[in-house]
Amino acid sequence: MADNLEIMKIQWHPGFYGAAELEFVKNKGDLEFQQEYNLSKEPISIDLLVIRKTTDARIENELGHIFKKYNIVEYKSPEDGLTIDDYYKTVGYACLYKGLGETVNQIPAEEVTVSIFRETYPRELFGMLAQMGSEIEEHYPGIYYIYGKQALFDTQIVVTSQLDQELHRTLRILSKNVLEEDARAFIKAALRLTEPGERNNIEAVLQVSVSANHVLYETIRRDDPMCDALRELMKEEIEEEKAAAKQQTLLEAIKNLMQTMKWTAEQAMAALSIPQGDWPEYMAKL
Repeated sequence: MADNLEIMKIQWHPGFYGAAELEFVKNKGDLEFQQEYNLSKEPISIDLLVIRKTTDARIENELGHIFKKYNIVEYKSPEDGLTIDDYYKTVGYACLYKGLGETVNQIPAEEVTVSIFRETYPRELFGMLAQMGSEIEEHYPGIYYIYGKQALFDTQIVVTSQLDQELHRTLRILSKNVLEEDARAFIKAALRLTEPGERNNIEAVLQVSVSANHVLYETIRRDDPMCDALRELMKEEIEEEKAAAKQQTLLEAIKNLMQTMKWTAEQAMAALSIPQGDWPEYMAKL
């Protein structure tokens, strides 16, 4: 299973969506999250659109202190870069969103914000923005506000590796280099969240984090109390791993029978008492 995880392309965005909702769990009644929000009939979409349903509620999480009514969020996975063109593309998404209201100025520019999340510090981007006259100010650890003519909307760039450990472990563990203390603290804190939606988000975050840091989580799993906690949080993934391991064993048995007995795949599967309804799945993997 470890080998399969290492060669498989990690789907980071579902983990980020889960992390984003967990970050704002204290304001979940005040915010609406819309994933892969389509800007038009063409395949152009925003990673995450966060709509602030009420203006009087204070957003507790510092990531949301910049939020207005409509908040465009772009997430860059650890494999993605963040260039000046990426910056303008995200601003362009915000412009499209503002311009696609059903009536004129239905979405006022002053009610739109842009947030870009990335694990590492975008030194080249910040350098180019500074050269173009923008001011970059770190309001909170890892949270940089962009001011000046290049910022058409209130804009922040979030460097997740620099975020406060105590406040933002949810985002910090979306990395290929997770700190063990972050992983353990996230697992411990996650056990206190029991609502179905919260558990689904936790599982989405852990699936990504475990896939990218398999060795670390194997170490954590060997720690009995923490192993129990991790097993509780990841019941579904563990069952999937067991099923995959079983299937891999059967696949090897099918291949061996086909080679040694010169049987067809169907003959081998019948001999192994594999239900006929499962045959297409095995055939696809032979």
